[in-house]
Formats: sequence, C-alpha cells, structure tokens
Amino acid sequence: MKLLSVVAVQVNFFACEHAGIWPDFLTLSKGISGGYLPLSICLTTDTIYRAFYQDQTKHGFLHSHSYTGNPLACAAALACLEIFETDNVLEKNIERSKDLANAFAWAKIDPRIEHWRQQGMILAFDVRTGYLKNPNTFPREMFSASLQEGVLIRPIGNTIYVMPPYVLSTNETIELGQAVQRALEQVLA
Repeated sequence: MKLLSVVAVQVNFFACEHAGIWPDFLTLSKGISGGYLPLSICLTTDTIYRAFYQDQTKHGFLHSHSYTGNPLACAAALACLEIFETDNVLEKNIERSKDLANAFAWAKIDPRIEHWRQQGMILAFDVRTGYLKNPNTFPREMFSASLQEGVLIRPIGNTIYVMPPYVLSTNETIELGQAVQRALEQVLA
C-alpha cells in the first residue's frame, strides 16, 4: 500500500512510467530496501495475479527468489519507501539530476564520446571504439582509474554508467564529473 502512495507523487517512481508504459511483470530487488538487505519482489497486473491464484500449488506462479517475502527485508523496504515519501526524494532528485547533467556537460562536447544519455539519476555515454586502445580491457581500466580518483562507476563495454547516491551534494556531483573526466583522460592517453 505504501508503494502506491509513493507512485502517486507527480514525479515518476519507475523508469517505465517515463516511457508511458506499464509492463505485465515488474521485478524489484535490493534497491527497494535501500540496498540494506536482499529482497525480491515481482509485481504483476490483477489479471495475471488472478490467473495464478489457486488453492492447488501446481497452478501457482512459483517463480520467485529465495528472499521473496523476507520480513526483515520487507520492513527495510517499507522504511525506505517512507523516507522517499517524507523526504521528497524523487522531487529532490529532479534538481540532483540537473546537477549531474551539468557535471558531465564536458562529455557532451568531447569528440571521443557519443550517445550521451540520462534518465533521472542514471547517466551514461559511450566512448567511441576508435579511441579505445583495447576494447576488451577498457572497462576494467576505466573502473580502476575511477577508483584511483575516488569514485565508483560502472563501465560495461565502451559504455560508462554513472549512478550516484541520492545524497550527493552539488559540489560532490561536480567532483564526480571531474573525477570521471580525469580517469577517462588517463585511460585514453
């Protein structure tokens, strides 16, 4: 029930809402508990739910995760959702996402980078493959160089993903952008 009150806020809680769609199945995991405890949730439409709601186990939808329904993790998730609601996290993230875009404005004009994109607090861009010394080692090298700069990012292939915590200040976000830029310069040198 708490989830519905958070979703009703004018900003979107789920990425699919930005696309104007609602899937038949939506899975959630540790993010819903703030990352404190493992939790697995599978949401579905009422129609699909009713199709599998049976007294006989053989008719049930038994595909879940071992952490589904864990009471402690569910309590953590409810506490996390309460924080989202009372602290207006999603509304504040609109401003934080602007800070993130500004901190990575350099990547939009760097000729070595293409496909710059952002959805809320997730930002990504691709390093053009012609600038990579070794495409197979780039993710590991970029990850290591970023750690040396004091930031944790997620490079996959030639794509750099940045997903900062929601508590970053404007100054910390600027530092994040500068650190990733320095790490990229180091790796591409």
